[in-house]
Amino acid sequence: MRCVTSPPAALIELADAYRIATHYTDWQGRPVDVPAGTVEDVLRAMDVDVSDPAAALERRREEPWRRMLPACVVIRQGEDRTVGLHVPDGDPAEVTLQLETGGEQALTQVLDRWVEPREVDGRLVGEATFEIPAGLPLGYHTLHGRSGDLSATAALVVTPDWLGLPERMGQHRSWGLAAQLYSVRSRRSWGVGDLTDLSDLAVWSGSELGADYILVNPLHAAEPVPPIEPSPYLPTSRRFFNPLYLRVERIPEYVDLEPPARRRVKNLARRVHDRLDGADLIDRDVAWTAKRAALQLVHAVPRTAGRDLDLRAFQDRHGQALRDFATWSVIAQEHGTDFRTWPEGLQDVSSPEVRAYADGHAEAVEFEMWLQWVLDEQLQQAQAKAEGAGMSLGTMHDLAVGVHPGGADVWRMRSTYASGIQVGAPPDPFNQVGQNWSQPPWRPERLAELAYAPFRDLIASVLSHAGGIRVDHIIGLFRLWWIPEGRSPSEGTYVRYDHESMIGVLALEAQRAGAVVVGEDLGVVEPSAREYLTSRGVLGTSILWFERDDKGRPLPGEKWREYCLASVTTHDLTPTAGYLTGEHVKLRDRLGLLTRPLAEETTAEEEERESWLEEVRSRGLLPRDATVEQTVEALHAYLTLTPSRLLCVALTDAVGDRRTQNQPGTTDEYPNWRVPLSGPDEKPLLLEDVLASDRAAALARTVEEA
Repeated sequence: MRCVTSPPAALIELADAYRIATHYTDWQGRPVDVPAGTVEDVLRAMDVDVSDPAAALERRREEPWRRMLPACVVIRQGEDRTVGLHVPDGDPAEVTLQLETGGEQALTQVLDRWVEPREVDGRLVGEATFEIPAGLPLGYHTLHGRSGDLSATAALVVTPDWLGLPERMGQHRSWGLAAQLYSVRSRRSWGVGDLTDLSDLAVWSGSELGADYILVNPLHAAEPVPPIEPSPYLPTSRRFFNPLYLRVERIPEYVDLEPPARRRVKNLARRVHDRLDGADLIDRDVAWTAKRAALQLVHAVPRTAGRDLDLRAFQDRHGQALRDFATWSVIAQEHGTDFRTWPEGLQDVSSPEVRAYADGHAEAVEFEMWLQWVLDEQLQQAQAKAEGAGMSLGTMHDLAVGVHPGGADVWRMRSTYASGIQVGAPPDPFNQVGQNWSQPPWRPERLAELAYAPFRDLIASVLSHAGGIRVDHIIGLFRLWWIPEGRSPSEGTYVRYDHESMIGVLALEAQRAGAVVVGEDLGVVEPSAREYLTSRGVLGTSILWFERDDKGRPLPGEKWREYCLASVTTHDLTPTAGYLTGEHVKLRDRLGLLTRPLAEETTAEEEERESWLEEVRSRGLLPRDATVEQTVEALHAYLTLTPSRLLCVALTDAVGDRRTQNQPGTTDEYPNWRVPLSGPDEKPLLLEDVLASDRAAALARTVEEA
């Protein structure tokens, strides 16, 4: 057993300076002291020398004074703010502002504000204060500071004070479907739901049912070769997309395939259908192996001059980030998909060995970039089809919390991630031993030094062809649960981020894209965080089963939040048809995830579930002898009593699925993210079955007619 000691006073003060929690309140309201070893591990991950906490604290306090300007200043539009310029005490100081769209102006110094000089490295440093002009346009601007021969620059980001809903949504309430795209297979998709299936699902739900959006699982990039990580929430890159979702036959060059190549593609597709059409689990490895071979045949087809120009323009827009991602993908095919196991020279994205490898494999690198281009085309087509079908939002993408520690994003932006740390969650009612998501966190100070460019580019990429974004665990933009490697989830601690800057950049990119932002704010959440999100026009998430008042009673629908996405269930719960029979408790017991006896857990769950059903009955929506299907409809009818601006219907609920898609806290113990969309009999359904489903249409009418 590990010896746990509380941090000494000096270490606590140092941790506070880096916004590392040394104590917190758990889900049962009990105070918890963070082990001293955890605090030290987290500080080391930030490159802090913990051998002398007092000396380290002094260095921390001197950091701003060693810079002329802060690395980045993020403000809200219309906000009164100043910026300090550090210069040798008594020397002249000036600051000018260069706008993103062009033009430059001098900032006015605040002469009546005195800041005591500070001695740093044997010299006296003063601080001159300058006003940031009011009424600046939204965007990414640049501050230039000068004092004699000294100069410095800093990013100035002006963000929306309020985001809210896009104008095209009007004032009416909207609803949409939530689907795990890979599970929604059609007769023509290659064993995995794809972007053409997304288009068809959007056209059906938009034109026939009146839906305004389709919320899909993260479509982030996975490994380029098997074995492929099944979880869409553990991608290799969040900036780029997963070519597994391509429909080969919808790429324009497919029509120009020579007959032998076309026969080869059809044979590859047929073998996938033979193996997977009757399978009870999604097999990404089989599907992608065949699809990749087909895509290589299509890539070999000469492009027209216009399409070749389009490809080059796409590559130019995404620049070095795209080339680095493609290079990682090629190296991974030879040396494995975890760069930490590669030859040392290839582990550094900027090394001569990597440049030589990319040059020596130029054709393979080009193929990987081409995959991202045709993905961009099919994402654009899916969004256009959704909007054409009458959807006000169209595709709403899900943003995962992080990435694989050995993946492309960490490799190409290594210094922005904390080494030796994994992100997770502390124990809570649904995961009473805590969670370890095995993802490295971003280092808060590095994000600021980079003017939040990695985050900005990520959001812009995800929203390039979308009307909305759901940010999984949005509280991670406020604080994340850091777990040092070798420690259990319960031995982690919270590290705070500059949420004002993170949410500001998120809102700015969403406004530029004309998109809505939904934050998944479930679980252990500080009330102030929800209040802050509301104040910035970022929607929260309300799940019926979790909505309760301070006495544990069901929260009446009229008291739910207006600015939120309201749903009966979520992908981390058993679909409602299974939830009503307690399948989630039985599953967690089989997997050893309960911390109290099954009978006790079952009784507690039944009481909580029945309290909500009684609330629904009290509104005249649910007879006592209702079937499971009637109960599912009644629960969704209850959502219409709330003021929530977005309502969400899980596609699994629409078709009567009972099987859990993901069981948090497990990896291989359960086939997470590999369960195909199924009917009440637990037999897989095809998209064609969904489009003709009376059950799905009836549930949609329940929400739409309200």
